[in-house]
Formats: sequence, C-alpha cells, structure tokens
Amino acid sequence: MPAAIIDSHCHLDFEDFSPELPAVLERARAAGIVSMICIGSGRDLTSARAAVRLAAAEADIFAAVGVHPHDVARMTEDDWVALGPLAAAPRVVGIGETGLDYHYDHSPRDVQAMAFRRFVALGRQVSRPIVCHIRDAHADAAAILRDEGALAVGGVIHCFTGDISDARPYLDLGFYLSFSGILTFKKAEDIQRAAAFAPLDRILVETDAPFLAPIPFRGKRNEPAYIVKTLEFLATLRGISFDEAAAATTANTRRLFALPG
Repeated sequence: MPAAIIDSHCHLDFEDFSPELPAVLERARAAGIVSMICIGSGRDLTSARAAVRLAAAEADIFAAVGVHPHDVARMTEDDWVALGPLAAAPRVVGIGETGLDYHYDHSPRDVQAMAFRRFVALGRQVSRPIVCHIRDAHADAAAILRDEGALAVGGVIHCFTGDISDARPYLDLGFYLSFSGILTFKKAEDIQRAAAFAPLDRILVETDAPFLAPIPFRGKRNEPAYIVKTLEFLATLRGISFDEAAAATTANTRRLFALPG
C-alpha cells in the first residue's frame, strides 16, 4: 500500500488541468496522495473562488485563498471585502499565496508589502496559517511576518528557494519550509543544503503543479502524482527511508493546516 502523502501546494483550478482533472486526481490517489491543498491565488479572486468550489466538491482537496504578489497592485477595496467570506469558508485551510517577489517586481514593492501585511492580518482574523511566496526578499518578508504577529497562526514558505541563512529566520518564527520539484534539480545545491538542515518536523513537500515538475519530469506539466519523486529525493538527501519522509511531511502538513486524519 502506498505511503500517505499530502501535496501541500498545487493549482488544480488552473486551465492546464481542464478537462483532464478527473484523471489527474485518479493518478494522484493511486500514487498515495491522500490530500491536496489547492492554492486559489491568481490575478484576481477568480482562482480563490474556484479553489473553494473544488474543495467543496472533492473530499481530499482543501483550499487556500489569496492574490499572488505579482498582482496585488490590481486589488480593490471590494476585493478585500470579498476575501473575508472566502477566507472563512468551509475547507479553506490557509491564506495565500501571498508575500513578496522582488525578482520580477510585477507589483511595486511598497504595494506588495502593504498587501502582505493585510493578508497576515486576515490570517489572524480567521485563524488560518499564511502561505508565503517569497523570492529575493527574505529579510523583508521575515520582518513583516514578525511585525504582523504571524507567529500566532503560523505558516509556510512555499517552494523555498533560499539557502540556510535565509531559512533560519523563518524557522525561528516557527514557520515551515516547503520544497518543490526544484529540490531535485542538479544545480539546486543551496536548496538541498537547506532541506538537509531544517528540522524534519518543519518540512513540507509540494508540487506547485502545473509548475516545477521534478526530475525526471522536468519540462513537463507537473501534477500531484509526481510529488513522489521529490519525496524520494528528500529521503535520500536526509538519509532516511521514503516512508519516514512521507510520514513526517504528511504529519507536518496536517499539523500546520489542521487537516483531519
């Protein structure tokens, strides 16, 4: 029987999976994925609403709601008002993805920071952990999380791509680090060192599907079933069995997002 695995971050609401979603979910379940968290975070609230609907329709799918830092400059006050009921909806287990992206700067940095603070406040309001997208902005992100009291609800740095020095402030805040298929890439030495350094009880795994497929699927559309390859790599990296890696990351994800089971 396959080990119980949770994909802590995927975008099953994206058009990349339509109309093949039933087959994608079937392959995931066959591979041992017992839960998937669909991150409803796109250019507007369309993705958040779709994630909430999908979580309501599928017993093993949960949702997070937010707006990606790339797109927060487009948000209106009406969007913020609408987010309240979405965040409190049944089977919504997280807020985000939100955060800072200084690599692309698609939204001005001050606007990203303001929105990030408001999303942390929303997480505290509804008692949901924060799902963070951070790229080239670790010092500022950690400072915002500290200032806004994110420790009260916890959270995860999704698709962590920093090094050990970047990881330490998040771990000190009680946050988790989530590793995607990038972990398996040959040139990802800093990320691999961070994954070996972090305590085993603070690590999650994810696909970020349809993006970032692990080796040997790199370059293809990613899907939750492929998370097995990332877990295999993580287990080898840390010198533990696959089952131990699966059990730890699944327990961690359930603890962070208060999932059943």
